[in-house]
Amino acid sequence: MSRTNEPIVMTMSIIVRGKAKRYMEKLNERGIRYHLQTVGFGTAPSEMMDILGLGTNNKDVIFSFAPKSAVSAWASEQGKKVDSGYSYGGLAVVLSLSAINRMTAEILGRYPIPETEKGDSNPMKSEYKHNMIIISVNEGFADQVMQVARQAGATGGTIIRARSAGAEQLDQVMDVVTTEEKEIIAILSPENVSRQIMEAVNRELGLRSNAGATVCALPVEKAFKV
Repeated sequence: MSRTNEPIVMTMSIIVRGKAKRYMEKLNERGIRYHLQTVGFGTAPSEMMDILGLGTNNKDVIFSFAPKSAVSAWASEQGKKVDSGYSYGGLAVVLSLSAINRMTAEILGRYPIPETEKGDSNPMKSEYKHNMIIISVNEGFADQVMQVARQAGATGGTIIRARSAGAEQLDQVMDVVTTEEKEIIAILSPENVSRQIMEAVNRELGLRSNAGATVCALPVEKAFKV
C-alpha cells in the first residue's frame, strides 16, 4: 500500500557507541529503513548519565527518516516498555520536518509498514513541550557552549564533529569569524527553558565572537529512552 501522501518525520537517536547496527536492524523491522549515522560525545556528568540510564559518554548518533505512522507505532511500543527493557542505553526524539524533497518522500512512503498490535498505530501527539536545540560552533568551543548552556538551565548535550561548507561567503557577508572544522551540540530542553539557553549562548558565544555560534531549535513531537 502506498503512503506517499503521509508526512515524513525524522528521528534522532543517541545511543551507546557500538550498538548502532543492531539498533538500525530493529528499526528496519518496524518499517523505518533510511538512516544516517555519525558519532558523538555526551556532555552530561556521570551522575546524570546514571540517573537517566544513558550509560557511557561515547555515542552513536543516528538520524532516521520514515512515514509518521511507522514512527508512531514504534514510539508506542517503546513507551510500553519497563526500564529493564531498554537495551541501547540512549534517547530518541521525534522531530517534525518543515520540508523534504518530493522524490525522497515518495520512496520512503512506498516501504510497507508491519502490522502492529491494536492501539499502536494511534496518531502521535504533537504537544511540542520540548525542543531540540542545535548549536553549530567553531572547533574547540563546545565545552564553553555547554558551560553557558548549563548555567541557563541545560542538563547535558551531545557533541558531533562536523565541517562547514560555504563559510567564506558567510565571512564576507556578516564579517564574522568562522573555521572549516565545526562542532555541533544537540541539547534536548523543555520548551520553557529553551529560549533562555539559546539567548545565553547567542549573547556569550554568538556569530560575532571567536566561537561563531549559530543557534536554532526544532520542536520535538516525542522523546523516550531506547
